Amino acid sequence: MLNQNQTPLLDALKANAARLHAPFYTPGHKQGEGISQPLADLFGKAVFRADLTELADLDNLFAPQGVIQEAQQLAAAAFGASQTWFLVNGSTCGIEAAILATCGTGDKIILPRNVHSSAIAGLILSGAIPIFLNPEYDPVLDIAHSITPNAVESALQQHPDAKAVLTVYPTYYGVCGNLSAIASITHQYNIPLLVDEAHGAHFAFHPELPTPALAVGADLTVQSIHKVLGAMTQASMLHIQGDRIDCDRISKALQLVQSTSPSYLLLASLDAARQQMALHGKMLMSRTLQLANEARTKISQIPGLSVLQILSKPYQGGLGGSSSIGGLGGSLGFVALDETRLTVTVSGLGLTGFEADEILDEKFAVTAEFASLQHLTFIISLGNTPADIEQLVQSFTTLAKEYRRTNLTVKSDLWQDVFTTKCHPLHFSPREAFFAVSEILPLIQTNQRICAEIVCPYPPGIPVLMPGEVITKPVLDYLQQIQVMGGLITGCNDTSFKTLKVLKI
Repeated sequence: MLNQNQTPLLDALKANAARLHAPFYTPGHKQGEGISQPLADLFGKAVFRADLTELADLDNLFAPQGVIQEAQQLAAAAFGASQTWFLVNGSTCGIEAAILATCGTGDKIILPRNVHSSAIAGLILSGAIPIFLNPEYDPVLDIAHSITPNAVESALQQHPDAKAVLTVYPTYYGVCGNLSAIASITHQYNIPLLVDEAHGAHFAFHPELPTPALAVGADLTVQSIHKVLGAMTQASMLHIQGDRIDCDRISKALQLVQSTSPSYLLLASLDAARQQMALHGKMLMSRTLQLANEARTKISQIPGLSVLQILSKPYQGGLGGSSSIGGLGGSLGFVALDETRLTVTVSGLGLTGFEADEILDEKFAVTAEFASLQHLTFIISLGNTPADIEQLVQSFTTLAKEYRRTNLTVKSDLWQDVFTTKCHPLHFSPREAFFAVSEILPLIQTNQRICAEIVCPYPPGIPVLMPGEVITKPVLDYLQQIQVMGGLITGCNDTSFKTLKVLKI
């Protein structure tokens, strides 16, 4: 049995950082000796002594046989996988590698329309053909949840030649669909279920959190250890189980999308984060859940605010009162909620999420994970403190008292128009459209043209338009409303969103 007290990669890095020697290898700053003074003043020199390359004692990420291999084996045991790969280019490269390892040019993959932009990048790189499914949608809260098992089963009946199913679990709002049923249906066709579990790395460490994807049948899952646990930004993991996915193809795909000069600082942080959770995860998550529940309870009692919460019966709609809550409890697109993810509906104060986000940040030094038209979403993690929760609750209390306006009128059904009507037709595969001859046109001239770039509000980075997709008026209206109300449009060539790149006719 593996000893989860060990940190083989972290220990090796520490030893090499302390070793006195003359370095004639990269990086050029030579353990901090050549670093600029302003950078040294900010970080200190200790971190640069550990910023090393693939020395003999530090193993090789793309052909691990030593401490990286040992660290990955410990991680696989801790997270319930048969094999784990460390990622230094974030979960983005893991999602891309998952698609590259299971799909080739012209192969079909079934996935939700509200996937992260990394999945679209995976389609472009692989040449795979997406079969998009609309997620279940709450029209009152204006929030999309998970795809349903019925939708997956219907898609597979129509496309039995699909090579994989990919889903998001949990969503950016912490909502989990019926992944167990989706896995069962997918496996009836003997194809793998790939899961974007970027925001669910903590699930394996507490029984009150949603069940981890691997535990309910996922064949592959990608987790951002940096998003909710204690690793450094960009540090993620890819896990697999079973024999539906070729491990060698995963390794080769990762070589295509990861740096050949991986940061050992990031790799060591994965080793340390794994040890921390393996030894103390339940205690840390218990404390985190306690803080989150305190915030949820107190904020839900503030007049004009409500919090996203799963209900014991399907949500009937309506804000109802000062402490109302919402969700689609019992629906197949919303069977569990990560209670450490807090989504607060602020439209009852007459504010957009973007306005409330700006006020909280500038006036009260409280910064949300992301804002949307009606909501603010907060990640409460093992790094938060009781003081953070007190500041969060107090900021909302003051917001409701001093910044309340008349009721906000938002055309929230624009989101529904965009994502819950029939999926927009793809006239070209994302890869074909991405590399096709294109032109840039004023926004007003792009209706019914074919998009040649990825366009998405960020965060959360869910593309509203992608290469190969027909541009429609509801999509343009939605993006413009997001921009007018303070949202940021990313991915496209023109960040002012006055023009769009389209396929040249």
